[in-house]
Amino acid sequence: MNAMDLSASDFAARVRAGELSPAQVAQAARARVAERDPALNAMTVLNPALDDEAAEVAARLAAGEDLPLAGVPVVIKDNIWVRGLPVTQGSRLFADFVAPEDARAVSRLRAAGAMILGIAACSEFACKGVTNTPLHGKTRNPVDTKLTTGGSSGGPVAAVAAGMAPLALGTDAGGSSRRPPAHTGLYGFKPTQDLVPYGPGFDEPVDGISAICPMARTLDDIELAMSVLADLRPGIPMPGPYVWSADFGHGQPLDADVATSFETFVRGMVASGGEMTEAAPDWGGLTGGSVMALQHAGLARLFGPAWKKDPSVFDSDIAGQIETGMALRAATLAEAQRASARIGAILNGFLDRYGIVMVPTTPCPAWPVDQLAPTEIGGQPCAPRDHAAFTPQANHAGCPALTVPFARTRAGLPIGLQIMAPRGRDADLLATARTITAALARNTHERAT
Repeated sequence: MNAMDLSASDFAARVRAGELSPAQVAQAARARVAERDPALNAMTVLNPALDDEAAEVAARLAAGEDLPLAGVPVVIKDNIWVRGLPVTQGSRLFADFVAPEDARAVSRLRAAGAMILGIAACSEFACKGVTNTPLHGKTRNPVDTKLTTGGSSGGPVAAVAAGMAPLALGTDAGGSSRRPPAHTGLYGFKPTQDLVPYGPGFDEPVDGISAICPMARTLDDIELAMSVLADLRPGIPMPGPYVWSADFGHGQPLDADVATSFETFVRGMVASGGEMTEAAPDWGGLTGGSVMALQHAGLARLFGPAWKKDPSVFDSDIAGQIETGMALRAATLAEAQRASARIGAILNGFLDRYGIVMVPTTPCPAWPVDQLAPTEIGGQPCAPRDHAAFTPQANHAGCPALTVPFARTRAGLPIGLQIMAPRGRDADLLATARTITAALARNTHERAT
């Protein structure tokens, strides 16, 4: 087994035991990037100080430090500051920007012994559902390079899914660290708002809804990352009944394979003794589109002057969003702010009543890399953001949400299951997810035999 195929937990254990040296890890990680990244375009820059970081980790271990992430290579999304590295937000405006300091989350990874392998691509300003920018080009899906990873955390998930690193750090303001993992067969966890410190770093288009998120190949690694990022201790599985909804109360069609897989999952949970109840919030007609004006206005606030000077500097889709934001009326923006508050209140009330809620992470698998969005879902024409129908609500509620790889389409493409819990129940959500994934594994084994 190649060392780069180890989980973060196994990596750290072997490094602490002296079976792998941090220098060997650094060498193996660079070799894996050189082997696999050319086909994917996931990484924007490798850390030129990686060997120095490896030497520092080795010295700390020799001095007797207990490092939970000893020698683990981590990739960081291209909108999170890493001291001394180019961090561009996928934008030509920041092509020459070098981060002056680490974001606090990055500092916590380093304190735990992690090594920063490099920076991985994101869509411009993390405001697009595919990872394709004028500055860095297209990021492709390791499962099928003709397909997108989604966005905006497309580079980090491509790197982890391709075995360049076992762990990545991304951001999520509407599903950016849940949908891309779902499209690549990974776990992605959006914690309760502000549980993981945000910044120092770039200004956000929409304040108060973006979270720093770990993404990994195993649930163990998500838990390990959260113990470092937020000092999160093991939780207790939440009791049933668990609520499920195929459309999360939005009437959103599902691709046939997603619908079948989700139905099979629910039946399997019932067959294994789980209490399952079908229910969905009443959103009162509110959708993800009800709050998009906040993003458009935020982009216009941050980048409107640069857009006026030269719109061609931007990704064409982002330029369009800025233009829309420049034309917004105050009443429209106020309506979007009310919609955000209402969506959060509805979901938090629903979670307080029911506890664990499960929905598909996305209504469809990954689509062609040259498309901004799928052209149809469930055999019906769709709007550009319909693929994101089930994720932004958790951001406006500030609640924790986890995507779990739970099935594949007939073509072999990953499908994700999203599990949500009330605010502050992050540890219990992860413990419950362990129970659910164990039942999922048993059911899969029984069907296979």
